[in-house]
Parts: sequence; structure tokens; C-alpha cells
Amino acid sequence: MIEVSEKSAIETARAIAKGETSAVAECDAAIARIEERDSDINAVIVRDFDRAREAAAEADAAVAAGEARPLLGVPMTIKESHDIAGLPTTWGVEMAKDFIAQKDSLVVQRLKAAGAVFVGKTNVPPMLADWQSDNPVYGRTNNPHDLSRVVGGSSGGSGAVLAAGMVPLEYGSDIGGSIRIPANYCGVYGLKPSYGIVPLEGHYFPGTDGADIPLSVTGPLARTAEDLALAINLTSDIALQGAPSRSLKDYRLLVITDTELAIVDDEIAQAVESIAAQCENAGATVSRSSDLLPDLAGLHSQYLHMLLTVLAVRDPTSEYPLPDLPGWCDMLDQQARARRHYRALFEEFDAILCPNAGTTAFPHTPVPMNDRKLIVNGEEQEFGKQFGWVSIATYPGLPAVSAPIGADSEGLPIGLQIITDFHADHTAVELGRLIGALGNG
Repeated sequence: MIEVSEKSAIETARAIAKGETSAVAECDAAIARIEERDSDINAVIVRDFDRAREAAAEADAAVAAGEARPLLGVPMTIKESHDIAGLPTTWGVEMAKDFIAQKDSLVVQRLKAAGAVFVGKTNVPPMLADWQSDNPVYGRTNNPHDLSRVVGGSSGGSGAVLAAGMVPLEYGSDIGGSIRIPANYCGVYGLKPSYGIVPLEGHYFPGTDGADIPLSVTGPLARTAEDLALAINLTSDIALQGAPSRSLKDYRLLVITDTELAIVDDEIAQAVESIAAQCENAGATVSRSSDLLPDLAGLHSQYLHMLLTVLAVRDPTSEYPLPDLPGWCDMLDQQARARRHYRALFEEFDAILCPNAGTTAFPHTPVPMNDRKLIVNGEEQEFGKQFGWVSIATYPGLPAVSAPIGADSEGLPIGLQIITDFHADHTAVELGRLIGALGNG
């Protein structure tokens, strides 16, 4: 496992505000780390260092004038698919390589208003549609823990830049695990927010400006849970209820590691079970089954139908059969029933604990996802058989945090998925913090 000791976003902002460092110094340090560490990783594929230094100087002037903002002077990067005025947004697609955004996305606007200094943008797969980040525009991003492994996707560069300690904060997007999988593979924290709470404006395919995409969300990645909590508060359209400050003994947890829904390597299942046992030892109420749990395989099938429909609508080459209006309304009805089913479950439990994926970061491969295989517990498996873990939260629009909980026998990070009720984003983040503290206790 690599060791990273750079300050968190909150710590950086606090140090700047106290005069212990400056925004310019922190910006220069982040740029130096990128230049030193990124040559083999290839995470920061769009660099905006000159404008970042100008923004950092403006942040220092604001500090000198007595201004106080949550991220004032904090350097960060953002997923390439988010628009920043004057920078390319390609989604890793060659036909869009010359597109230059004219306006910041709403998320970028809100983070800038909080004082963040953007030093660049990070890599993605083509069309944000893979669990590895390799595209014809910017090339391949490698995992800082093992350069022969993938970083995940589609917010792959986001996970890598954090794992390598180049910046303290990132912002990605997620429709099929695109925040959770990079966080999982890279050993950092990531939050897939509740559906609809963070605006998607400025996170559209280059040159388009349409309706929000069903199932899709944007959300933060960081090296600490506390930074996740701050970032979601700064970017959410609604005032989320804060998680009560409480100990693990107050939580009721449902643990899922053995299901027909999705495959998982024994090492990952054992890591999740070990964390569950530690939570139980700390006083949490831990269950491993419940009659309230919906038919996960059935909901996963509904999720895949909705996901493939959404993708096909925007892909003129797709042959996936599209529903008529009554058919689409029926899909929405199914999704609404799923959310109500989970609402009943979360009256009895505070969170679901489960894996994010079937394996840790897998080796780079040119094989497309539809044809890709994985070795799980010594047997070759279809790549798609692990997608059920991310659909548990994505289909009903629930918040989910990926929190690092250890490493496998090869030293690759293992993440825990923490799923909570709709709009209970801070409960998931707080649980991530409390569980992370178990390893430091």
C-alpha cells in the first residue's frame, strides 16, 4: 500500500486561514506533486496551472481581507466530464477532442464560490462507460498502488489523483459505480449522493444541453470522510439532514456478502465480515438477513433495463429496444416501488454494508466490458456478474459511500459500500468515518 501524508481539504483550508501556509504555496505544492508523481499514473490529463496560480493569489488576497470560505485556497482537480470554462470536455471521445467549454458547471461554480482552486481535470473512459480509464484522447490511467492495474471508472483519474496524494479533493459522477469503483480500487473515500440533490448542469456530453439523465448523479471523492461531508454540503441543492454525532453502538446494520445477486471474491467478503464484526464489538446491532430486503436480483434486472434504455437514447448506433411512453412510465413506477420498499427497510436499519465490486483492481485489458472475464475465487467469471453490488443503491437513487477498509493479499485496496436511506447521505458518510476510525483505534 502507498503512504500519503498530505493534508486533507479541511486541514488545508484551516492552515491557510490561520496563516500557517498560503493558497499560492499550497497550489505550487500540488502542481509540484502532479509534475513529480503523475508521469507514470496519467491522472491529471488537462492541466490549468497558470490560471490556478492566479486564482490562488486571489484567494490569498481574500484571506488578507478577512474573508472566510470553507475551501478558500484549497487546490483540487475534477473529473474531465465536468465543464470548466476555457478547458476541453471530451468524455474521452475523439470526435469531441476539440470541444472547449464556455461556462463552468454548477458544481464547479459552487466549489469556486467556496474558494476552491482548480489545477486541472482528471481522466475518464470513453463515454464514461467502463471500470478502467483509458481513452483515445488522453490514454490510460494507472493505479498508484500497482501501475499494472486499473483505477476504476468512470471517475478513474479522480481516484488515482487522490490515492497518489496530488490533491486533497475531487468531484466525479456515478451511474454504474463510477464514483464508488475508483474509490474502491484506489483506497479512498467516495460518495454517490442521493439522486437529484446535486445539479447535473454542465455535466452533459460535449456540446449538448438537455434534461438530467435518469440514475446519474455527481458527487465528491476525498481522502477523508470529513471532506466528503463538506463537499456535498457545498454542492447540494437541498439542505441535507446532518448525521447525529454518535458512536457505532447506536447503529443498526444489515450486512450482505453472500447473495445470488453478484459474485464477490472471498477476500473481499471476509474483509466486509471482519468490519461488521468490529462494528458489532463496538456495540452496533448487526444483522445478516432480513425479510424486509427486496428481491435484489429482480431489482437489478429492472436497473439494467433502465440503464441500457437511458444509454441507448443517447447512442444513435445502439440497437437496444426502446420502450414507448407507457413502457417508460411503467419503468418509473417499478423504480418508485423499489424506493418505497427500501424506505420500509430503513425504518429497521440505519445502513446496508456490502462490497462495491467482485474483485479488487484488475489488470489493464483491451477486452471490452461485454466480453471481459474476471478471475474470482480461482474461477473465470463474466465481468458483468459483479455489477449487482452497485445497483443496490443506484436503482432506487440511494446514497452510498465507498470507504477503504484494508487490502487484499496483493496489497490492493478493498472498499466497503455503505448504503443509507434516501437523503440520508450524511449518515453514510458518518458511518464511513466511524468505520475508518476502527482501524486507527
